[in-house]
Amino acid sequence: MSPEWNYRIFSVEKTLGIAYSICMSEPDLKNKERKKKETVKDQIKKAPVLFSVYVILRALVVLAIVLQFMKGDYYNVLLCFLTLILFTLPSLVERRLKIDIPNVLEVIILVFIFAAEILGEISSYYVRYPGWDTALHTTTGFLAAAVGFSLVDLLNRTSDKIELSPFYLAFVAFCFSMTVACIWEFFEFFADQFFMTDMQKDYIIKSINTVALDPTMSNKVVHIKDITSTVVNGVDLGIDGYLDIGLIDTMKDMMVNFIGAVVFSTFGFFYERGREKGKRKSFAENFIPTKMKDGLKADNKEKEGK
Repeated sequence: MSPEWNYRIFSVEKTLGIAYSICMSEPDLKNKERKKKETVKDQIKKAPVLFSVYVILRALVVLAIVLQFMKGDYYNVLLCFLTLILFTLPSLVERRLKIDIPNVLEVIILVFIFAAEILGEISSYYVRYPGWDTALHTTTGFLAAAVGFSLVDLLNRTSDKIELSPFYLAFVAFCFSMTVACIWEFFEFFADQFFMTDMQKDYIIKSINTVALDPTMSNKVVHIKDITSTVVNGVDLGIDGYLDIGLIDTMKDMMVNFIGAVVFSTFGFFYERGREKGKRKSFAENFIPTKMKDGLKADNKEKEGK
């Protein structure tokens, strides 16, 4: 047989082989799609509350986009789109880092994002309700401590060379939360200074104590009490006191973050100590992400014991 016929026969066989593989692969692709659909359905069944919260909040944000677009407030429209992106972060972290975020924690994160961006910024809850910002910063302290605790806890449980005490884990969680709060206040300060925002909210105070007004320049504190008005460049601001520029707001945010960090660090301490004693159930488990699929050190020890 000539080389030309050999080439033709080879080409036909190759074509038939490709066609056969395509035909055989279609059912596999359909099966994979079915498995994906079944997985989504299973997730909905396992976490109906999380799914409901996710759908409702996304629907509300989409409604806010329409309303803000009709008002012509395109900055708020961008803020709404940012909110939708932030909603995807928990699931993205789970898929990319193979970390299982507890449903309770994920619901709180979603509600927190909605409360901060849509209600706080767009609906002006920060101004309408003085305690709104305080509640969110307290929650931030709690959640940031949970994240800090889980980061070190994952290392502690997956490594055979590291044995960290419950106090150390709790202390790291507290420090991580306070560091996040400090960085956020830096961000607010620079935003106010360079972009002329008002993230560090102002307070009206009745007295000031300062050395800047000491005429002798001898570092003596000048006390001004019972302030009833403030005039700037000959214009009365119409307030019954002096305008504090962000200092009180910053310190208040740090203090309530401190409270949230202490609360979770305490929970984390007793959670870790209870786990060392064999107690598996704990309130803190609802807020501590865990590693997917990988065998944990504690579990390995149990298997070795068996």
